[in-house]
Amino acid sequence: MPELPEVETVVRGLREPLIGRRIEGMWQDWAPTIHSPAPGEFAARITGQRVRALSRRGKYILITLEHDTLVIHLKMSGRLYVTAADEAHEADRWVHVRFDLDGGRQLRFSDLRKFGRVYLTDNVEELLSHLGPEPLSEDFTPEGFRAGMRGRKRAIKSLLMEQEFLAGVGNIYADEALFRAGIHPATRVDLLTEDDAALLHQTVREALLAGIEHEGASINWYRKPDGDKGGSQNHFFVYGRTDLPCRRCGTAINKIRVAQRGTHFCSQCQPERR
Repeated sequence: MPELPEVETVVRGLREPLIGRRIEGMWQDWAPTIHSPAPGEFAARITGQRVRALSRRGKYILITLEHDTLVIHLKMSGRLYVTAADEAHEADRWVHVRFDLDGGRQLRFSDLRKFGRVYLTDNVEELLSHLGPEPLSEDFTPEGFRAGMRGRKRAIKSLLMEQEFLAGVGNIYADEALFRAGIHPATRVDLLTEDDAALLHQTVREALLAGIEHEGASINWYRKPDGDKGGSQNHFFVYGRTDLPCRRCGTAINKIRVAQRGTHFCSQCQPERR
């Protein structure tokens, strides 16, 4: 599933072709993709509205319109791209929602797995009120991070992936942040020291910023809006590198399951704690 760096890259790639464009119509062929409101009301409300801005909240893409906000969650296989209405693309066979734009262009939402969701709302704060702090914002402080960890006894990786605790971090960047901090992913939160928490606060940000710098990880379906792959997968320390040598110490990278997710770590750089 695309995480914060991938979603941020999509947002940045869509700003130039979308901002200022007017939505002239909408088509869909898979009603479950339209989360709310119902497809008929959705189409009637969005038609005629002009795109004012694009931003991100956690893993959600926010397209600010004149009266509403178009909110899109890519889930596992969602892709967004803007193209001429008469131009065909390889990903078109999985397009289930399409927005017609002025100037003869379209915003297409391709989603092979059909897990992606689209919302139209006049109250983004209410829709996304369940999300925790943005890890790259000023609201994400070391003090707040430590306070949110107090009293927890679950594995630290599981907590990092909880969107109510921290918005935007998933399987990939949790592994990368924990490696950078030298913390075993299965370590119980209550075994971490204040110094551990302070370092992890720093490395979460470092891992995400590195992901953005390299424009996201194209491991499975993720592509940038221009169709090119991101390059983050070429710079990971542990994720996806099972049995390959650790970039720091040379020990073979291990893979286990934590919180029902494949989890990568270096046993030498991230020793277990008991």
